[in-house]
Parts: sequence; C-alpha cells; structure tokens
Amino acid sequence: MDRLQHIVTFCGNCDCGCPELFLDHNAPPERRVVITDDFGQRVQMSLAQFRIIVESAKEGQLDEVLQPANA
Repeated sequence: MDRLQHIVTFCGNCDCGCPELFLDHNAPPERRVVITDDFGQRVQMSLAQFRIIVESAKEGQLDEVLQPANA
C-alpha cells in the first residue's frame, strides 16, 4: 500500500488492524477512495460516492445502524 495516502484510522485503540481510510491518487477516479477493514479486505469508490456517505452520516441517515435491534 505504498502508493496510498493514509487519511484516518477509525479505531486506533488496539493493535488488531482497525479499519482505515486512504486516498489512492494513482487509481482511476472511480476507485480513488480506499477503505480497508481489519480482515484485509478493501472497498474502493470515487470521491463523489464517498462524499454521499459522509453527507448521509452528517444528516443522521446512518444513525439507525447504531441502534440496538430491539431498542
């Protein structure tokens, strides 16, 4: 991952390989944002797609995911 620019580690409180966000400036525009998980998997998307996720989170559209199933 030497060509990736590290943006943020989402956990950072352990040594277990927390999810991370990178930018790959050498990737095609539709794959520039890279999110890795603690299992070594990756999701790649465009900046426009990532912007939608961030805006949705800011608007509270993802808050339901964090609620307990039987709350």
